[in-house]
Parts: sequence; C-alpha cells; structure tokens
Amino acid sequence: MARYTDSVCKLCRRERQKLFLKGQKCFTEKCPIEQRNYPPGQHGLSRRSKVSEYGVQLREKQKIKRSYGLLETQFRNYFEKATSQKGRTGENLIKLLERRLDNVVFRLGFASSRKQARQLITHRHIIVNNTLVDIPAYLLKAGDVIQIKDKSKKLDAIHNSLKRVKDNTYGWLTVDKATLSGTFVQIPERADVPLNANEQLVVELYSK
Repeated sequence: MARYTDSVCKLCRRERQKLFLKGQKCFTEKCPIEQRNYPPGQHGLSRRSKVSEYGVQLREKQKIKRSYGLLETQFRNYFEKATSQKGRTGENLIKLLERRLDNVVFRLGFASSRKQARQLITHRHIIVNNTLVDIPAYLLKAGDVIQIKDKSKKLDAIHNSLKRVKDNTYGWLTVDKATLSGTFVQIPERADVPLNANEQLVVELYSK
C-alpha cells in the first residue's frame, strides 16, 4: 500500500500551519513552523507569486487530506460518500473524517498524532464495543465505546500522550483516563470541529 515516507514537517510548512502530524514535537518550540513558517525548498522563502483560484482550492484540499493522513484515492472516496448523503457536502465530508477510528483515538488522547493512532489500531491495541478492531478507517457510530486492550494499558506512548489532554476537550467525546476508555457520544457538528480549513473550496474543486 502506498504511503508518505518523507518528513511530515514539510507538509505543515507547505500549508503554513500546524497540522499536528509529528505528535509531541508539534507542541514544543522544536516544531519547524515556529522557526520556518514558509514552504520548503530552495525558493520557499522568496516565493511571492499570486495564487490562482484553483491553487487556493487545491491547498484547502491538501490541508484537510494531510491533516487526517489520507491518500488521494481515500479522500476522494470519502468525498463521493459525502456527496450521496443529505445536507451540505463539505460538512458531511468533515463529519465522515471525524468518525474514523484513528481520528477518535487521537482526539481521545490515546495517541499524540493520527499516525500513532493508526499504529495502535493496526497493532491490535484498540477495542470497540468489546470487539478488537484493527482497521483505522473503521467508522464509529454514536454511542460506541473505545477502550485500550487490557494487555496494552501499560504502554508508555499512551500515558505520555494522555498527559497533554484536558478533560472534556471535545463535546462529542467523553474520556475516562483511569480506565483508558472513551465514548463517541455523537457525530460532531462542523462548527465544533477544530479544523482550520474551508471544506467548501474542496467541493468547488471537485465540482469542476
């Protein structure tokens, strides 16, 4: 399966904002965005060309796609599914992405990044409704309970990640640090999702 293997910090610099792809490093002064908030490459600092309408739309798509750690085909499939649902396509798209198990494990604080969350899932450390799930793209439903497997509850990566999480950070999730479990209470509204992107531009891009 294809995957991105270059430095993920370059992706944040290309979008000129933190996408929180590097885990704990993103919350420190060592984050490259803090010192070099301009696109990577030889001409990144000096580039001043005007961005076209297509370029603006493309950047928004790349920003969302990279934030959730998806490849182009995966992202396009989510867009097609969002299009077939009732309501605004852009909002449906974000709601679908927020329902992914790797995203929720990250939001609950069990992992410091979505990449680390995918590793926990594929390495069979995550249980959903008392059933082991090893598919990062698994879509959660309202009321689903996410737990760390008993044999995995002593993992340092999980406890180190939980240290940065405040209680009730997200209104659509509840987390119990003592039992290392959380509940996907409801599908969030777009206004509640902390994603600095304009998904409507993605709809316009794919509608051409």
